[in-house]
Amino acid sequence: MGARVRVAVTGLGVRTAAGNDLAGFWRTLVEGRSTARTITSFDAGELPVGFACQVPAFDPAPYVTGKEARRMDRATLLAVCAAADALADAGGPHVPPERRAVVTGTALGGTETSEAALLGGGQPGALYVPRTMPNASAAFVSMRHDILGPSMTVSTACASGGHTVGEGLRLLRDGSADLVVAGGTEACVSPTILLAFHRCGALSQRGHEPERASRPFDAARDGFVLAEGAAFVVLERLDDAVRRGARVYAELAGYGRTSDAHHLTSPDPKGDGAERCLRQALADARLTPGDVAHVNAHGSGTVLNDVTEARVIARVFGPGQVPVTSTKSIVGHAIGAAGAIEAVVSVLTLHERLIHPTINLDVLDPECEVDVVREPRPPGAGAVVSTSFAFGGHNAGLVFTPS
Repeated sequence: MGARVRVAVTGLGVRTAAGNDLAGFWRTLVEGRSTARTITSFDAGELPVGFACQVPAFDPAPYVTGKEARRMDRATLLAVCAAADALADAGGPHVPPERRAVVTGTALGGTETSEAALLGGGQPGALYVPRTMPNASAAFVSMRHDILGPSMTVSTACASGGHTVGEGLRLLRDGSADLVVAGGTEACVSPTILLAFHRCGALSQRGHEPERASRPFDAARDGFVLAEGAAFVVLERLDDAVRRGARVYAELAGYGRTSDAHHLTSPDPKGDGAERCLRQALADARLTPGDVAHVNAHGSGTVLNDVTEARVIARVFGPGQVPVTSTKSIVGHAIGAAGAIEAVVSVLTLHERLIHPTINLDVLDPECEVDVVREPRPPGAGAVVSTSFAFGGHNAGLVFTPS
């Protein structure tokens, strides 16, 4: 195998229930503080599930004018702010506009706007289309940062955010761009979406203790906690980053993507598609399972998904052989943004040399033969793998290595 383009992660930006800035976000994760709360942004009193993980005190005013904000759904606003932070964090790389690219991901698009039209009698306003179209985030990020190269949107349910980062890697490798802003966004905490996920049996029912509701790999788990948020990374060729003296958080070394082709909402219980995805990502990174020091798992907290993922991790890496954590235990499940949020966490794990804990794990499900991190611990030497396994059987795997 010949030499290949090495890709660096040089910028990070987040908007999550754990915080509106990178430092606060990471501190909340390391301290293991749950962000699930009773919903206060609307009256959820009549809903069967009245709690979620929402971005606190979100104020887009420093980033957009009032006129601009009126053209954007909350999901787009979250994306615009997180992407701007990621670019600023990267130090504003000087790349010709036509050599810049953006890839955004979302599963549900402009939920806030759709909900308002539904509750308003089904009468869409003049801005309904630009506010709800799934590609709105990519379009607005492109316009705000003069991105004239590829501007794309991925919608693969809960794997969307992971796929955006991986597709950014491919754009750099194939020479389509010199700089890629990639990430996911979702603003899905609404009465309709809560009710819909509840009726398909996906949400936790622990309304009496929402802060303990998200409990991946725990024997008493009963579903995920819905969340909103956005996360973006800036990717560029490692040689370019070193040449301009950029801070390199980590390298993005491998990407895998497969399909279960099994069921619209349930994972293939054998986990064959997920396993192929992980092995594909490792092969793409030119690594072996023994080179991996940590897995940031999809870890949604649903009964079937956790068992299937644990089996896959045990088959690929060996039972209990690699430390595993679930970011969703703290920030909930942000659907199309989840994979991007967890990609940022994976990068920070390498950069900070610390694995954040999985909270609310009282009794490990005996069917989950994995070493789940319950207290912060440093990773061993090696790579970090981030997994995303979605409704529809979409699988994404990312491999990050130390810079």
